Amino acid sequence: MKIENHKNHHTDLYQDNICVIRRSQTFQMWITLSRPFNRHTDRLHLHLKTAVSNAISRTHVIVPLVEELNGNCWEAAVVEENDKRIKLSVNSPGTAVIGRYRLTVEITCPNGLAIYTFNPSDDIYMLFNPWSKDDSVFLHDEEERQEYVLNDVGRIYCGRVNQIEARTWNYGQFDSGILATCLYILENSKTLCSGWGDPVNMVRIISAMVNSNNECGVLVGKWSGDYKEGTNPTFWNGSVEILQQYYASKGSPVKYGQCWVFGGVTTTVLRCLGIPTRTVTNFNSAHDTDVSLTIDVYVDENMDFITNKNHDSIWNFHVWNDCWMARPDLPPGNGGWQAVDATPQETSNGIYCCGPAPLTAIRNGQVYLKYDCPFVFAEVNGDRILWQRNADGTYSKISIEQKVVGCNISTKAVGSDERNDITHMYKYAEGSEEERIAVETACSYGSKPDTYESPTAKDVTMKVVMEGEGPKLGSDAELIVKFINHSCENRNVSLNSQLAVMYYTGVHKATFQKEKRDLDLPPNKETKVKLALSYHKYKDLLVDQGALMLTLLGRVKETQQVLATQFGFLLRTPDLIIKPIGTPVVGQKMKVEISFINPLPEELKDVVLNVEGIGLLPVQRITYGDICSHGRVTITKDFTPTLTGAKKFVASLHCSQLTQVHGVADIYVEACSSNTQE
Repeated sequence: MKIENHKNHHTDLYQDNICVIRRSQTFQMWITLSRPFNRHTDRLHLHLKTAVSNAISRTHVIVPLVEELNGNCWEAAVVEENDKRIKLSVNSPGTAVIGRYRLTVEITCPNGLAIYTFNPSDDIYMLFNPWSKDDSVFLHDEEERQEYVLNDVGRIYCGRVNQIEARTWNYGQFDSGILATCLYILENSKTLCSGWGDPVNMVRIISAMVNSNNECGVLVGKWSGDYKEGTNPTFWNGSVEILQQYYASKGSPVKYGQCWVFGGVTTTVLRCLGIPTRTVTNFNSAHDTDVSLTIDVYVDENMDFITNKNHDSIWNFHVWNDCWMARPDLPPGNGGWQAVDATPQETSNGIYCCGPAPLTAIRNGQVYLKYDCPFVFAEVNGDRILWQRNADGTYSKISIEQKVVGCNISTKAVGSDERNDITHMYKYAEGSEEERIAVETACSYGSKPDTYESPTAKDVTMKVVMEGEGPKLGSDAELIVKFINHSCENRNVSLNSQLAVMYYTGVHKATFQKEKRDLDLPPNKETKVKLALSYHKYKDLLVDQGALMLTLLGRVKETQQVLATQFGFLLRTPDLIIKPIGTPVVGQKMKVEISFINPLPEELKDVVLNVEGIGLLPVQRITYGDICSHGRVTITKDFTPTLTGAKKFVASLHCSQLTQVHGVADIYVEACSSNTQE
């Protein structure tokens, strides 16, 4: 019966030999009794108890035997009899608790009570059901269900708003042992399993448990650059190895993760449990620390930053998740995609978790709706405001940048590896009346409700541009700043610039270049200013993502207009080129060639590669050694495919001087024919 149930319930991809079904859908089971079943004298009930260690937390369901199934409730009916064996059709409601159920059959007959207890290997694993209209995670589009529930490989976007990079991530939600691990995570949360039927509650639990800032979580977050006690976050290619390590260590948190790792693992867990989920990247993602819903920058009378007041930041990118569900706890119209974030940034009701926050509420500035809408709104649509200290210690608002935060919000497209821009789902078009109304509405509920006033006139604009794909790691480059004087008179600008190395979270590491110059801007003309970028000045300061930040602060002498902007960018790294060799057939050895060119004018030390592919080979690490300056290397890797269909061979390279080097190859594996077997 398992095969038939699995096919009907879209659970045939789970690789464990267990019974996996979805709630709110009929499943079949055979029961063998000590004698033939008598419909007239025997009274049969099924007892299903959630198999958790805490007896107080268990859910106990008694399933009655009925003549005819009605649907969307716990019920069972005899549909076939064969001597001592009976076949039952069993229904469950769309609100049933998900998890592992232990089955007991109880029959009351003239001779007394008979109880049949089943082996734990026959336990029933019940999941959410996006295919059922009675389930609050119902998703009507089949292509989207295939993508957001059944696809076990995805794309996670990173980099910078103007240098978007993509890496393949193996979710592996159907791999052997992953479902058991997901239920282990739920049990470790020490929450009552009676609440495990509500997807709103469920995603809050998972959001809290994927990070280890709360007790017993999966991943330790670290952003310092020192990963000697664990694995560099850039080295993971997927979730399976992380979850296996967590389960094998009996719940000891795995070291280390950053936002894309938290997001990837969250997608794995929620898809495994049946909740439609996608991994989302927000470029120029704000971190608002005081619930002002703006990104506040403070300077003194001399335009120098006031370090002890500047706590807000803008990350190069930040990765979280969208989950699909109804929201009966909110006003109508707030169902659908909900933002959920497992990266530990701020607490929610005292716990490091975030969401579910309805995208509709975020788009409209309705930050008073739960959960955590103010924080998510600031991430995607907060204005950056420059405040200057006055002589009396108060602060005046001298600049507002409206189009800095929340750019190119990205997720993998349905059915392809293309990038899908979903910015419009999070906010209206920048600068539109609807978008400004949403910002002002949201900020009116923040800690600085009087932030917005009538804007002042400005006649000089400043914009940083980057030509082509941007600077390459290991080479010198130039950035261009364009000024336009829209007035009919000359304008003189005093411009301060500085270049700094940044962590991808938007946290400053070190400034390596400062410059001050005076500019003469002719009336009604554009003026271009070039800023040089030298490799030897920053090469010893770089951290994981190769992220740099240009900060420009200026003042127009004639009008006292303030010009302020920050421009973040990445230093481009090369890709790994992966070339399959041989015919991909299940059970037959083949190989790939992995090629790489060192872009740096220096030797790379202790180079290690991480390779894997679902259905191709398990995670393996290859210690290569050193690679000379600008050297080219080719590595050959043998493997034997185990599953048919479209697969992806994924590789990453890491050493102390260079990270964020990845590659992927598409491999279509054919079944082994009888002729081939001979």
